[in-house]
Amino acid sequence: MAVNRMFRTCPSTGLVYHEPAEKLIRWNAVAGVVSLLVGGILALLIILTRWQAVHLLPADLFYLALTAHGIDMLIFWIIFFEMAILYFCSSTLLRCRLATPRMAWLAFALMVIGAITTNVAVFQGGSSVMMTSYAPMPAAPHFYLGLILFAVGALIGCFIFLGTVVGARAEKTYEGSIPLVTFGALTACIIAIFTIASGAIILIPTFLWSVGYIHQIDALMYKTIWWAFGHSSQQINVAAHVAVWYAIAAIVFGAKPMSEKVSRGAFLLYILFLQLASAHHVLTDPGISSEWKIFNTSYAMYLAVLASMVHGLTVPGSIEIAQRAKGLNRGLFEWIRKAPWGNPVFSGMFIALMGFGFLGGISGVMMGTEQLNLIIHNTVYVPGHFHATVVVGTTLAFMSLTYFLIPTLFRREMIMPSLAKWQPYLFGIGMSLFAVFMMGAGTLGVARRHWDMDFTGATMPYQYPPIAKLMMVLMALSGLAAIVGGVIYLLITVGSLLWGRKLDAKDSYGSKVAPHRLPPVAAAIQGHGSIGLGGFAAPGTFVFAMVFLVSFVLYYFVNWKYLSQIWLLS
Repeated sequence: MAVNRMFRTCPSTGLVYHEPAEKLIRWNAVAGVVSLLVGGILALLIILTRWQAVHLLPADLFYLALTAHGIDMLIFWIIFFEMAILYFCSSTLLRCRLATPRMAWLAFALMVIGAITTNVAVFQGGSSVMMTSYAPMPAAPHFYLGLILFAVGALIGCFIFLGTVVGARAEKTYEGSIPLVTFGALTACIIAIFTIASGAIILIPTFLWSVGYIHQIDALMYKTIWWAFGHSSQQINVAAHVAVWYAIAAIVFGAKPMSEKVSRGAFLLYILFLQLASAHHVLTDPGISSEWKIFNTSYAMYLAVLASMVHGLTVPGSIEIAQRAKGLNRGLFEWIRKAPWGNPVFSGMFIALMGFGFLGGISGVMMGTEQLNLIIHNTVYVPGHFHATVVVGTTLAFMSLTYFLIPTLFRREMIMPSLAKWQPYLFGIGMSLFAVFMMGAGTLGVARRHWDMDFTGATMPYQYPPIAKLMMVLMALSGLAAIVGGVIYLLITVGSLLWGRKLDAKDSYGSKVAPHRLPPVAAAIQGHGSIGLGGFAAPGTFVFAMVFLVSFVLYYFVNWKYLSQIWLLS
């Protein structure tokens, strides 16, 4: 029992780590980084194939690589890292023991076994069904079995997070309500439980179909329920990376939210409405009622977008107010000009925030509008959108948090700090341009998931306009720049863990948690309270918000102009 209550307090941050939780955070993060490595190698092969002048892989290997890339990046890398975030936001931020560590290790083992099993199925060559794995196109049974095992492990991890929060409340390890960052993680956990349940509803019968116990899976039923799993899994990412944004604002600036109640209310809107946005994947499908599509893509989706707009205002707003409190009051933008842009923890987070909002957010609303969806449905616009949300928004936010965790969690000095300063810019800007050019090519009709843009040997070939081919070349070049940024991240992360100097272990383990006198970082990330908004407290952020609004309106109506030309109504 004494071992189960071993804690250490980080001397530089004041954060408390329970030893079993600390190890689980480390191993889940490491497993995520391994998945990122595999997915990154596959991304390089895919880019060099879609770059028509190179056209590296034959068709069968292209679809194999595309399947494995989607699953390793969108599911395994992100959810492994999110498990680490859940344990950090519960045990560490609430200063308490992790509930049932043995069950947490079981969950981790199931996730690892599931990830390996699914990858083996794909690389064996009989399961190139893309991430969506639509029926009636079958994969090998162990493809589905691996996903089920991984999902069960993740579900166990979610319940361990909830148990830890309940245990912390019972043991009174924190004061007042749970911190805002933990509340964001709780939001991600609730959406995850809904998501995994949806996956079980469809993947278990599909697994039984693949082994012959069920003779038919209705394709429309499969697609509708699968997207309750597939799209909602990306909403876990949104809640998680927004929580990371708030955490980094507190870590770097000591910033408090502009209004805790408003921020918590925005997270609540995510729970109620965000997962409904999956309708934009099935808008062109027959058999689904127009009433459901209209409700989903209008009222429900706009309430979810409202939540993201609230976070997009309050996170930079809290940073601006914290900076102005330190005397950076000249003009509208001194607070942001003199922010620590050389600190990858901050620069990565801020690029993620801007990329997610301007690229992912605006394109997502456009794509979720039933009529406008007709322009870009099943084009490369769709992966362009989710590379803006999941890669620029989520992956870059997780990368920036890693730079904070290397010295505080892994207790290693980061190698090549000068290179680390440039990594978020190379990865973030490269991936943002990648998304922009992909969406541009999609607007011109370039098909997604298509091996050969030239339709070589086709009986009735089709020629895309030259500008579309230029867009795909620029997409490839931008993607290569982003991959270099990803390689640098992996080099710094893995190199720091293997060869970084061990930091002094002054923060040895003990049987008790330190009292509630917290250093600045811990006080900011675990504390409560809103910033007093006497007067117009964040004018620079307001200007950013107005620029966003104008960009949103202009882009939205430009797409209605495109639609009118398609319908010959101009």
